[in-house]
Formats: sequence, C-alpha cells, structure tokens
Amino acid sequence: MRILVIEDDREAAGYLVKALEDAGHAVVHAADGDDGQAQAAAGGFEVVVVDRMLPKRDGLSIVDDMRRRGDSTPVLILSALGQVDDRVAGLRAGGDDYLTKPYAFSELLARVEVLARRNRPVEVETQYRCGELVLDRLAHACQRGSVDIPLQPREFRLLEYLMRHAGQVVTRTMLLENVWDYHFDPQTNVIDVHISRLRAKIDKGFDQPMLHTIRGAGYMIRDGAP
Repeated sequence: MRILVIEDDREAAGYLVKALEDAGHAVVHAADGDDGQAQAAAGGFEVVVVDRMLPKRDGLSIVDDMRRRGDSTPVLILSALGQVDDRVAGLRAGGDDYLTKPYAFSELLARVEVLARRNRPVEVETQYRCGELVLDRLAHACQRGSVDIPLQPREFRLLEYLMRHAGQVVTRTMLLENVWDYHFDPQTNVIDVHISRLRAKIDKGFDQPMLHTIRGAGYMIRDGAP
C-alpha cells in the first residue's frame, strides 16, 4: 500500500520509512507540517501516519484539514503525548487510531494494516450463479438457462440464501433466522411450503433437479448438470 509518513525527527522517520518499505509498502515522507499537509492534500495514500508535534504546522491541524476537505483516508497519529486527554483530542480531531511513542514497529504495522482494510470498499455480490441457474439481485430476476422464473419476494429471499450457500447444507434453523427473521421455531410448515413452491419453479420441466432435500439435515442447491 502507499503510506504517507509525516515525521520531523530524522532518525525516527528514517527508521519508520525503512521498516515500512521492508514490509513491502511504498512510503512518502514529509519532514514538517506544511509539507505534510501539501502531500496529504495531493492524495493517493491508503494510510497517513502523522506525528502530533511538528514544525510549521502541528499534526492535529493536518488531520482536521483533511476531514474538512472530505478526505476520509485513515490516519494513525503518533505522539509522545500519551495521556487520556491527548488521545481523546487526537481522535476528536479526526484521527482513526492513536499510538504513543516509543512503540513497537510490529504493533504500528498491524494498526496500519487494519486501518487500510477498514477503508477498502466492501464488494457486494449482485448476482449468484449455480450451474445454469442465475439470480440477479439488482434486477430482482431469476433464470435457469434461457427460461425466466418469476419469484415472489419470499421465494426470492429463500433462493438467494440457498444460492449464497450453494453446495452446502442449509438447515431449517438457518432459513428461519435468515429468510424469515425468526429466532424461534414457529412450529409451522412455512419452510416446507416455500421449498415446495420454489422447487416447482426452478426444477419443473428440467432434466436435472437443483434443489435437494437432505434428509434429517436441511436443503441444498447444487448444479444439476450430470
């Protein structure tokens, strides 16, 4: 990842930059607050590591400027100021984490990696496939081969959950909790009814069944191709 390190102490900065580079990261170093602010404004970093006490401009003002500009890049604040009030001030200024000096590099690296992971967008699956069966969440559509399969909202949720776990046994309890939002057994045949309806829609007229009842365990969607 690309990391900006804003640190005025030459020896401390040299150690940190080399250690991060040895860990496989690309590092840009700024030696004072003004340069640090300019580098941060230029952007392109996955994480910013900033010392609190800097010449020309203090670290917290850099973080505050980033947040005012709408820059959500994760920031790890480094400081010899380790009192509770100091840490609170750093976090309230817009810092995402706060590490006091002296520090262990292994801990700093772990915190940097956590911040980078937290800021990465979560990829949401919009389409599920199992063999020739396709479920499109955006279009709210289902097809098996070239055949369109109309589904009621609950049938859609049921099939979506089964396809998210294609090839795995899905228990009745899992279905009650994740499709019906029940955290108890209503003692009804609601699952059996919907499974039967869904099976009639996705399997009827096709050579190979895809929705299977696993006796004594639950249900499974799997590729029906021989």
